[in-house]
Amino acid sequence: MRFDRKKILLVDDNPVNLKLARNTLMGFYDVFTVPNAEKMFLFLEKTLPDMILLDVLMPGINGYEAMRRLMGDDRTKHIPVIFLTSMADMGSEMEGLSLGAVDYIAKPFIPQLLLKRVETHMLMEAQKEELKYINANLERIVQAKTSAVLELQNAVLATVSELVECRDDITGGHVERTSRTMRKLVSEMMKQGVYLDELSSWDIELFLQSSQLHDVGKISIHDDILLKPGKLTKEEFEEMKKHALFGEEIIDRIQRNTSENVFLTHAKILAGSHHEKWDGSGYPRGTVGENIPLQGRLMAIADVYDALVSKRPYKEAFSHEMAMRIINESRGTHFDPAILDAFVSAFDSEEHSA
Repeated sequence: MRFDRKKILLVDDNPVNLKLARNTLMGFYDVFTVPNAEKMFLFLEKTLPDMILLDVLMPGINGYEAMRRLMGDDRTKHIPVIFLTSMADMGSEMEGLSLGAVDYIAKPFIPQLLLKRVETHMLMEAQKEELKYINANLERIVQAKTSAVLELQNAVLATVSELVECRDDITGGHVERTSRTMRKLVSEMMKQGVYLDELSSWDIELFLQSSQLHDVGKISIHDDILLKPGKLTKEEFEEMKKHALFGEEIIDRIQRNTSENVFLTHAKILAGSHHEKWDGSGYPRGTVGENIPLQGRLMAIADVYDALVSKRPYKEAFSHEMAMRIINESRGTHFDPAILDAFVSAFDSEEHSA
């Protein structure tokens, strides 16, 4: 089988050199010979070799001029050229290399050395081609890997958030509604430049998907409390408040058991901080002001707004106007003033349906 044999073109006006070089290389390569540069260019019109061994001193077009023409033609400029020359001075070598030759072989050449130099450059060209192939396909490989990771992320987020909603049918649709609210709020904040440095460092789509898990800790709350059709007692509310820490623990457990867990970073922060309040009166840690993670400060407003405009067993749904009034009254106590201002800009001029 000879289909994978590389082709070498020998160009030399000395038939003895052509014969010696051909006999040295023909056991390993398909070797073609021509006596001058003019014949070389005629050959190249029909066949492109993998390498050219080019004599420097030839009648008519010399090796240097031939090299210039090869490098100026898109069809041939990629072909590696090794000069064959009896000139051993440094200036001649530098001139050839500066024109694009990959190497020099002095004449009269030693057959074993000629073969070894050709083998070395053939290997280097093969490695360059392999690198080109890898680079050309790298983007496709990365995209495929990214797509697979995103698919896994979306599946985890959607499945767990659906599980939470299935248990807490009293607040059905809450996850989807708060996610829509968060999208609009974040968009307004970025437009106004509110906390822009931090928001710009996030993958916003990933953050918004992660917001679906802010109430994941409710999975650990007993049904008697979670599904109670009325106001909770003080003791029951204290138990309900634990869902923030439970959420952190659940997400932390998932992270420990998978290598693809960076996407859960936002989710863990959201679960543990969305009930904190600006003045430090929230839970589970009583964190104050900007010490509350930005994720939690964003979710605090979206979460409360949805609770206000949604019907509950212990209350009717408030109107959009009433909800906005109540939220505005908590400016600087429950909510970050800068985020609240952006929220008002985004929602106060239009009806925001529940």
